[in-house]
Amino acid sequence: MSTPLRYHTTDEIDQKYALLSKTFKSGTTRPLAYRRRQLLQLARCMQENIKAFEDAVLSDIGKPRLESNQGEIGSSIAGALYAADNLEEWSKPEKPFVKGPVRDKWDASVYKLPKGLVLVIGPWNYPYILTIGPLVGAIAAGCTCVVKASELSPASATVMCELFPKYLDPNAYSFVNGAVSETTHLLDLKWNHILFTGSVKTGQIVAAAAAKHITPVTLELGGKSCALIDPDFDEIEVAARRILYGKQQNTGQLCVSPDYVLVPRAKYDDFVAGLLKAYKEFWPNGPFHEEIGWGKIVNAAHHARLRDLLARTKGEIVIGGEFDGDKRIALTIVKNVQLDDALMEDENFGPILPLVAVDDLNDALRVMNTLYVDSGTHSILTQSGSLVINDTFVQLSVIEIPFGGQGRSGYGGWYGKDSYDTFTHRRSSIHVPVDMEPQLQLRYPPYNEEKYQLASQNSRVKIPDV
Repeated sequence: MSTPLRYHTTDEIDQKYALLSKTFKSGTTRPLAYRRRQLLQLARCMQENIKAFEDAVLSDIGKPRLESNQGEIGSSIAGALYAADNLEEWSKPEKPFVKGPVRDKWDASVYKLPKGLVLVIGPWNYPYILTIGPLVGAIAAGCTCVVKASELSPASATVMCELFPKYLDPNAYSFVNGAVSETTHLLDLKWNHILFTGSVKTGQIVAAAAAKHITPVTLELGGKSCALIDPDFDEIEVAARRILYGKQQNTGQLCVSPDYVLVPRAKYDDFVAGLLKAYKEFWPNGPFHEEIGWGKIVNAAHHARLRDLLARTKGEIVIGGEFDGDKRIALTIVKNVQLDDALMEDENFGPILPLVAVDDLNDALRVMNTLYVDSGTHSILTQSGSLVINDTFVQLSVIEIPFGGQGRSGYGGWYGKDSYDTFTHRRSSIHVPVDMEPQLQLRYPPYNEEKYQLASQNSRVKIPDV
């Protein structure tokens, strides 16, 4: 898109906020038929404008059409259709089993209610799936929603702002564009839930702003997602190919991209050889060859940051390291990287893959909590938002499981039903019949020993032996 990104004024933001608040209070978004129609319209918008969406993200960061279609557009359409197909089942009240003899007559229920007006703040690296994906959950839950796309992907933000209002109810769903000032104004408003995807630093700002209003937050943040080679794993070439595949997605600008690899010393040389073999298979003429379509680093500042990391590393560059002005960096594999190296200071978020040698599995687990594991078993002890065994990146293709971080990588999750759950309030309800009054007499004063014996039965139950 050639149209420059127009920022919304604070007055426009306030008007949108007031309109969407009014719409939610009116009950417009609550009927399942309405929600289903909006979900189908969202999918239709993306399907009927595939080229426009592809062109926009290609303009922003040079993302190949295959990656943007498969990983963003197709996934967003699939997510909307999945929610539309399962909406009735997800929305059914739950009737938990309640043990008698009195409480089982109270019709204990859990009802699924929309939280209200919610805010989604999306990132620049995957501007559709990480923005539209949460919007799908908000629509399915019956919320109204303001979407703030990243100003660092101006073409993608523009195309969303222009196209979605033509398909979705503009009184219920609105797109806002802006930078720090506009986002700060959004965060000053009271929301019923905020879902933010981005850096740890900005996530802390979002969480602090939300705390002023006691607003629940879902934070999808970055982190040094580690890949680990199990010492007992023998398919080293497969591991190398799959790790390199995950690293090259969006030129490494992805929060679940393998940030570095922990490699047993006994497997180290074979793994390096496997990476070199895969590298030459993927890019026989180098990543910058005109037929490859190697993506761009988002801006000059990020490009300079990555160049600085490569200038300061004390590791040895195995392959890569070339620059194309201030736009592109070839995927660079660096071996003999120590834990105090510049490449290990923070999340790299770019096409640089450091290789760290470890003595054994216990040594590896001491280094860092792990995301990706190449192993023949599921028994590796890890602590991370997700765990992928024998691959990288593909957990994002399984809509039936949540996507979310842990610790400094954030909290909460979304995707598929978990997106619906994120924006849904589970309201518990009981209905105590009036004709049960005789059975409730023991709870009323005046208390006496007989009432005490009846009321304290739970404290005297037999506890099983260990």
